[in-house]
Amino acid sequence: MRLSPVILTVVIAGLAYATPPEMAFSRLLPSAPALAAAMWPVLPTVLLGTVCLLLMIGLSLVFPDLGTWWTAAGIIAVTVAAAYGSHLRLQRERTLFQVRLVADAAQQVVMSPMPRRLRNVEIESLYLAAAAEARIGGDFYEAADTPYGLRLLIGDVRGKGLPAVGAAAAIVNAFREAAYGESEMTEVARRLDASSTRYNAAFPPEGPMERFATALLVEIPHEGGHVRILNCGHPPPLLLSRGKVHVLEPTAPSPLLSLAELIGSQYTVETYDFVPGDLLLLYTDGIAEARAHDGVFFPLATWMRGQPPAPPRELLAALHRDLLRYSRGRLDDDIAALAVRLCASPEPRNAQK
Repeated sequence: MRLSPVILTVVIAGLAYATPPEMAFSRLLPSAPALAAAMWPVLPTVLLGTVCLLLMIGLSLVFPDLGTWWTAAGIIAVTVAAAYGSHLRLQRERTLFQVRLVADAAQQVVMSPMPRRLRNVEIESLYLAAAAEARIGGDFYEAADTPYGLRLLIGDVRGKGLPAVGAAAAIVNAFREAAYGESEMTEVARRLDASSTRYNAAFPPEGPMERFATALLVEIPHEGGHVRILNCGHPPPLLLSRGKVHVLEPTAPSPLLSLAELIGSQYTVETYDFVPGDLLLLYTDGIAEARAHDGVFFPLATWMRGQPPAPPRELLAALHRDLLRYSRGRLDDDIAALAVRLCASPEPRNAQK
């Protein structure tokens, strides 16, 4: 692809030399530097324009009636315009590169690298931002190995792209403190709600819509045997246990973050069996609402029932691949997922990574 301007120049010059003068293929020479501007820096673009100009002068010595001066003027004008266009393109690319660096730094703050294993629990994460320039959006997750057990958070701020990053960061930072300081998950949820409310008051969203977030809090005690889940309006997790997939729908959903003052602050924690070998899939609505070309949503529960037993890393790799295939690479929302599997015995601390 990067050699296509050179190839185009050679083809045009060859046709201009090999065909009768009245066909005037030489008048296409200005197209070569125009194409170069889309992929080359300024100097190579100008050099190619100069080569095209010299070729035109050479062709005029062989075919005196080609209208050399008009074509030469066109080559010069297009080369100047192409050089300026190349300069603007490079400026935009540098700006986009800086934006991506900032987004990458923000991602490290909002979502620090997830450990692959904590005690007797294997963890794997997946994140895909709908905004390609951002690389991060309103979806978030975090894990904390606390005195009360392994605590996990996954959630989704309404909206996507960089405007939602600040709200997600406020919630994640609050979780990092509350997960260690509060013995009850209901109190952790209240602190997340308070942090989200304060952030929205300090940085109100644009437009009439309120900014809120769904969230799912999970606690896996160190002794194992069960898992506690507090669902603040988030898509229900899937539990793969003994070859069967269970959708853990809450019997009493808790309020969405930053909406507790409006709809009440009654938080409910539900307990489910969770034994060694079981796998828990936490995800955001970008996965369940991924659409095929005909508008049908991705059948996540059915997909999971068809998956062979696999470690969390392989499961999320398959999910990533099949999601992109199902939606034909077009994601309308940010996507985040955590796959958590309980092991029979804890890994030695000196072997954890």
